[in-house]
Amino acid sequence: MYSIRFLAVFIYLLAETLPVVAAETGECVIVLHGMGRTERSMSKIEDRLQDEGYLVWNQGYASRSESVEVLSATAIGEGLEFCAHKQAEKVNFVTHSLGGILVRFYLQDGEIEKLGRIVMLAPPNQGSEVVDALDEYSLYSYAMGPAGMVLGTGPDSLPNQLQPIAGEIGVIAGNFTSDPWFSPIIPGADDGKVSVERAQLAEMQDFLVVESGHTFIMRDAEVIDQIVYFLRAGKFSPRAPSLDSLYYLDR
Repeated sequence: MYSIRFLAVFIYLLAETLPVVAAETGECVIVLHGMGRTERSMSKIEDRLQDEGYLVWNQGYASRSESVEVLSATAIGEGLEFCAHKQAEKVNFVTHSLGGILVRFYLQDGEIEKLGRIVMLAPPNQGSEVVDALDEYSLYSYAMGPAGMVLGTGPDSLPNQLQPIAGEIGVIAGNFTSDPWFSPIIPGADDGKVSVERAQLAEMQDFLVVESGHTFIMRDAEVIDQIVYFLRAGKFSPRAPSLDSLYYLDR
């Protein structure tokens, strides 16, 4: 009697300690980091998506030494090769900052078969006032490279010249200043680099404002939960909206 009970308890405890392996979804996610960052900055997102059963491509790219055109073709091209090799049923994207611009640029002329959903974190979709302010300084040009120099807010800037793209798009913007030295030159709520207003796209399906800064928004637990929710449902999880969310969604 006691041996059977002991065996049952042992099996239960053993099961609790074994890793949980999620069933594969058959979907692939191409993860693209932001300007001056590496794939390590997106590691928490990568780990979570893999735990959820997604095939994940998360590799670094030379964000500060090449143009948006070159970066878009190489980084996304390599990601698509990975997804094709894995015979993915759908190709999704999760991007931070510049990564979102690379996807938009690629989809201007390129078509992605089995394109799924796209989640953009803190994207300068309408440019950034920070680029406007630093454009005249050669040190900024050296530090950020050709891709960083085209992300201004003017009508001729690259983000503002891009046409609407296909795919279901969710945008998450931060309203917590992680770079207070830049916030005074950015109108309205901002994340220290990009304003809440300029993160938006006309063709986005959903929009969310979170209390996070530009630098670490991709490591925010709530943000990662919302990424997973959007990839599954095509919208963000319902929650008590912030005043910023209400204001921008009603516009």
